[in-house]
Amino acid sequence: MPDLEVQGKHNVATTLNYWDDPGDGSAPTPIFIGKGRVSNKRPHRPHEFIVSDITGEEDSYLLDTHGFQYVTHESQEKTFTDENAIRSAYYEECRNLIQDLTGASRVHIFNHKVRRGPTQWHHLGLHGKNLANRGPVTRTHVDQSYTGAELRLRWEFPDPKEADELVQRRYQIINIWRPIETILKDPIAVADSNSVPDADLVGAVMVEDDFEGESWVVRHNPNHRWYFKHRMTPKDVLLIKCFDSDTSVARRALHSAFEDPRHRDEASRQSIEVRCLVCY
Repeated sequence: MPDLEVQGKHNVATTLNYWDDPGDGSAPTPIFIGKGRVSNKRPHRPHEFIVSDITGEEDSYLLDTHGFQYVTHESQEKTFTDENAIRSAYYEECRNLIQDLTGASRVHIFNHKVRRGPTQWHHLGLHGKNLANRGPVTRTHVDQSYTGAELRLRWEFPDPKEADELVQRRYQIINIWRPIETILKDPIAVADSNSVPDADLVGAVMVEDDFEGESWVVRHNPNHRWYFKHRMTPKDVLLIKCFDSDTSVARRALHSAFEDPRHRDEASRQSIEVRCLVCY
């Protein structure tokens, strides 16, 4: 297990919340998002891990080898309070970033999430207001399962002929995660794809408005290797691969917010995540 006392590193002893598998073969409880609310009654259980700080070693972790990658990129957008500016100028920055990095021929952005709320936001939002106070997701997950990735692609490209052509070629789903202010409280952790076998992943229904998709929930495995970059600034961008149709590379990265006990009393974390379908 990584050493908390490595010089110059901010490794964190913490807990990560994994799906509480009842062991009877039943499917995970569906999640419903829409009409300003989140209904999430899926049981999870905390497990102890050390999350290793990769500061200074960022170049060693790449999308195709580990399922995630840190890059330096400055956005012209600073506050992320104007939805029109996010969907126009910031989306265009994100498309260019992904295309420059991957060589993809097409990047289709299908949504984004801004988070500024408290840690336990989905339990605190009464009277239909909890999406307006969206905060960190403190549960290990991948946004799309292998099945869910194709469901998302076919939802975004409803012409069956076009979708059939796209799924015959390589495609990915990559999230672009950026701090709005420097992150101390509730940083985001990612797991090395090589440490997570498919057997640890379970498909779980997630309904958002009219779209019924499927994500991965995760069975606990003490061999999962978790990483983060301490004190991320708005110029520190984390790319999280949620899916890759290429089976010869890292295909997905678990991720979760987590509590750093040394910073639990800081102001709520502010971040933006943009979800991209990446086609070749």
